[in-house]
Amino acid sequence: MVSQEERELHVLAVDDSPVDRALISKLLRSSKFRVTSVDSAQRALELLDLESNVNMIFTDYSMPEMTGYDLLKRVKGSSELKKIPVVIMSSENVPNRICSCLEEGAEDFLIKPVRRDDVSRLCNRVLRC
Repeated sequence: MVSQEERELHVLAVDDSPVDRALISKLLRSSKFRVTSVDSAQRALELLDLESNVNMIFTDYSMPEMTGYDLLKRVKGSSELKKIPVVIMSSENVPNRICSCLEEGAEDFLIKPVRRDDVSRLCNRVLRC
């Protein structure tokens, strides 16, 4: 028998802003995801080393020390992690930044605030749920 936790898709939410991290986590949980949230790209990489059951990553673009773009490059450059879909979020609509992320392998680039229909669309397209 499969437990409820095993059926839920696990999403990693990465944002240095406590308010934005809480908002995206709440939105993802209300869409029936199991969410783990961390405050930096470095912590995300540490968690990914420990947990192999992450189904998708939502990350802020602009963070100190390591950006969401840097996290994306590390995930897509790893043979163990590259299959995990990565969604970049930003409050800034910068076309060349968006293009760079998509070219590097991001599933999507969302302009904050992220809405429930953004999550539903991604779920249907990327995770087939």
